[in-house]
Amino acid sequence: MSKHLQYNKAESKDVGYILNVLSSVHTVDQKLKEEFEKHLLRLRIKKDQILFNENEVCEYIYFIVRGALMGCTTHNKQKITTYISIENDFVSSISGLHGSDHSQEYVIAVEDTDLLAIHNNELNRLFTYHFGLNYIFRVVLEKYYKAAQQRSHIIRVGNAKERYLYFAKTNPGYLNRLPLDLVASLLNVKTSTLLSIRKNSSKPKEGNVDLAEFGQKLERYVNDHQLFRQKNIRLHSLAQKVGIGSHKLSVVLNSYFNKSFIDYINQYRVNWIKDSIRNPEIMQNFTLEALAYSAGFSSRSAFYNSFKKLVGMSPLEYSRNIGEEIL
Repeated sequence: MSKHLQYNKAESKDVGYILNVLSSVHTVDQKLKEEFEKHLLRLRIKKDQILFNENEVCEYIYFIVRGALMGCTTHNKQKITTYISIENDFVSSISGLHGSDHSQEYVIAVEDTDLLAIHNNELNRLFTYHFGLNYIFRVVLEKYYKAAQQRSHIIRVGNAKERYLYFAKTNPGYLNRLPLDLVASLLNVKTSTLLSIRKNSSKPKEGNVDLAEFGQKLERYVNDHQLFRQKNIRLHSLAQKVGIGSHKLSVVLNSYFNKSFIDYINQYRVNWIKDSIRNPEIMQNFTLEALAYSAGFSSRSAFYNSFKKLVGMSPLEYSRNIGEEIL
């Protein structure tokens, strides 16, 4: 572990932040909250600073609050980028997960990065006594390994353009933010090749639209007015309500969020239903189908298909997991 890292006790806002992230997956009980208040740490590392080295034991699991990290290994004196992570990602040694072995990779900051951390000794102890934490990290690991499997598959069988398009779709915003040579290393293509593909694949800007500005405006409006709950919401009507043209809205959805209109709306609907399922009072009075219709889904099949696609399990399985934790 780098000798120059300075760990400090996390502030209450940091604890609240990480608990909100964890509770979005599974209910966090009071005892577990108290454990995080005792043991959660925070640190900041500068761009190009190493978080941990190859052949070291990674003593912590980290959560990125702000910034970006990349995992690297060396082969025949050549650096190979194995992953890139940004805000709201957990990061630790893959080969030495939970401090079980020496790390075969090193992790370095791509940007100035703020992190939260908990020591593996404490985390392993908490796994023994808290089912909810085990469930949360199972979901986190499943998400990571699914992404890793998809990435390794496309790198093995896809050509350079297919790798680029896959990365652009699954990591919205990365290409405009990260150094292109890092992305090229991750996708195992030459930087010059990636630059050429990116240039040829780029779409003309519509009136110099600031995608981030319009994207944030859209998020605020949909959240404030819960437009996703309208069964008849359409791209044209949404564009009118937000105050931008239909074509510009389509550009924002495709280029900024990397989502189709229906996937964008259904993500809101599913998140609203997940929040409702966590509320015992709501579940005593409403069926899952009633919640689905209230959220804006027009059919049971559309609800179940979208929920499983976005959550990785059926709404009934999700509801049962939440119910078991409450009991």
